Amino acid sequence: MYSQEDLNSAVSAGAISAEAADALRAHVAAQRDAVPADAEHFRLITGFNDVFVSIGVVIMLLAMGAIGQAIGGAIYPKPVFTGAEWDAEWWKQTGPQRQMAEGIAMCLAAALVAGTSWMLAEFFTLKRRMALPSIILLLAFVGGVMVAQAGLITGLVATGDSTKETLGVILLAAAALVTAGAAWVHWRRFMVPITIAAGTAALAGTAILLIVAAIGPKNSNLDTIILSLTFIAGLVIFAFAMRWDMSDTQRSTRRSDVAFWLHLLAAPMIAHPVFALIGVTEGDNIGVGAALAVIAVYVAFAFVALAVDRRALLVSALAYVLIALTFLFRQFGAVELNFALTALVIGSALLTLSALWTPIRRAVVTALPGDMRGRLPATA
Repeated sequence: MYSQEDLNSAVSAGAISAEAADALRAHVAAQRDAVPADAEHFRLITGFNDVFVSIGVVIMLLAMGAIGQAIGGAIYPKPVFTGAEWDAEWWKQTGPQRQMAEGIAMCLAAALVAGTSWMLAEFFTLKRRMALPSIILLLAFVGGVMVAQAGLITGLVATGDSTKETLGVILLAAAALVTAGAAWVHWRRFMVPITIAAGTAALAGTAILLIVAAIGPKNSNLDTIILSLTFIAGLVIFAFAMRWDMSDTQRSTRRSDVAFWLHLLAAPMIAHPVFALIGVTEGDNIGVGAALAVIAVYVAFAFVALAVDRRALLVSALAYVLIALTFLFRQFGAVELNFALTALVIGSALLTLSALWTPIRRAVVTALPGDMRGRLPATA
């Protein structure tokens, strides 16, 4: 199976002519006429070999993590209590040593995972161009870089007073910034579409952590502030995703895949704070007003998803709508069947929307201003 990016690369290398590539695209499009153009394709697996290699990659990375922990334990052993009875004073005195030992073990394990991920990517990503293993290796590399730094911070910065907690948050922000830089280096080498989303997440984390450090980790309104910052970051990332989308409205290049992962990152960052501030995450007793507000917000998300032809917002907000509808059905007396009725309504709505996505989207896009329509993916 060949992607549009593979065809473009073949044309650039002179392997085939541009006319032949266009003819192949037209032929494949004719063969797949039943599949709508706005089906939001992205590369995940090209065959079962991708799954086979991914299993091997995960096992290899787990092994390297375990080896790193063992090496860390040998370099800086964790204090072992040899007394026959519980000794709270011993635990209190050895706390910094245990924290340092755990931090070193975490750092070495994550560093080995990150290094191994890069080396494996040299073959499976750069040469074999395997989608699913490449995604796993990228996430392992970026995660390994971040966790390795977090391990050092855990070992060096003891918790307990606000000054050191603030220092720890600042160091975590610096670590997130370094992680974003590592993601950029990985992108320059391997060009895996999800890399941009990983780096963007690291930058968003840097900004949020710096603001948290400025206001103080002990602030009484910290939860609300973090939710608000996450929502703002989600909107910024959504705008960034739309920039990638608008540069490839035909969705025929790698830019469309990059935008897909950015939308997948932005969606929960937008949806969760909205529903959390409404109160739907606080428990079952959310109230009729909050439940109706959840449904109204979900409908608004649906219009946005239809306009930009991305389904991530709908998926991210689905759990909150299930909670809201379950509550409403219970309030109206359908206690025993509330979950069944909720699943029936949501399932029917999603399947109907999927089956009629193209005509519904055409109606939504047609109602938008002309200059906005020109920047969105064309309707089929």
